[in-house]
Amino acid sequence: MLKLGVNIDHVATLREARYRGRLAGEPCPVEAARISEAAGAHGITAHLREDRRHMQDRDIWKLREIVKTRLNLEMANTPEIVALALKLKPEIVCLVPERRQEVTTEGGLDVVANEKALTETCKKMRDAGIEVSLFIAPDAKQIEASARTGAQFIELHTGSFAEAFSKAESGKRKAETELERLITGAEQAHALGLKVNAGHGLNYENLPAMRRVPHLVELNIGHSIISRAVFVGLDKAVREMLALLRGKR
Repeated sequence: MLKLGVNIDHVATLREARYRGRLAGEPCPVEAARISEAAGAHGITAHLREDRRHMQDRDIWKLREIVKTRLNLEMANTPEIVALALKLKPEIVCLVPERRQEVTTEGGLDVVANEKALTETCKKMRDAGIEVSLFIAPDAKQIEASARTGAQFIELHTGSFAEAFSKAESGKRKAETELERLITGAEQAHALGLKVNAGHGLNYENLPAMRRVPHLVELNIGHSIISRAVFVGLDKAVREMLALLRGKR
């Protein structure tokens, strides 16, 4: 069965809007992780950015204590964060690009240009018993390079598909093209021995189409679930997304 990783970053984003720089505040991303797991989520995803714009170090360490499923730490490939991850020992890390001006992660890693550095980090993580995923566009050269780094997973960037899907009639042809790219990328990655996750911009409307992408292990979804939770509560929002993963509406 296709698994759901709930990204709780935007719970921290809301907290930091009022309580930035304080040691306490609401809503609590750790409590969001508890509720998501209780609702059936298969894993919890959190991104510790270099600038600490949402998740804070204390959140990450508390998550390591309480997460019972699978903790996925999204992170940049920088010495500080790599060292922290090696101490934290999440089940898996997802290496992503970071740009200071972006609101959320945009675009995938350029593995081709950074293959040596990423390979070194993959080895460090593997030696520590931590799996590695690389967040990349569904591009053949990036997938080939990812397989050479020693990463166990790739996470296919679904942003272009999601953006096209949202444009209704005018975007249908583009959305179909982007979905075919994801299908081709997943097939290529599987053939190279990589496991395949996917995420970015996925929501309750476009998720059913992702069931056409083969070999997917897990979808990581955050903003849409947290947005839905404003109206129906987090427990129900997670359960509704899980129902869609099972093919129910």
